[in-house]
Amino acid sequence: MTESVPVRTFRAQVAAFLRRAEGGERIVVTVAGRPVAQLGPLDPGTGVPTIPDLAARGLVTPARRSDRPPPDVRLDPWPGTRLDRLVAEVRS
Repeated sequence: MTESVPVRTFRAQVAAFLRRAEGGERIVVTVAGRPVAQLGPLDPGTGVPTIPDLAARGLVTPARRSDRPPPDVRLDPWPGTRLDRLVAEVRS
């Protein structure tokens, strides 16, 4: 969904528009009715998406702690794998 907003409205409510962009919405900022800028979610770069890419799109929540060691189990799930079953298998 895309919404056009005048620059004065954008300035007054910038935090709200940033939250909406984080949620996937695109906002077009206008000056005197003319579009001049667009605000929206980050597009992932080419290649495999990273955790920061996915977090920026609101698809995952990054870990709150960064001091934990990397996992000793590597999982390569195939398309259609149910993550709840995969986690249950690893935890058992």
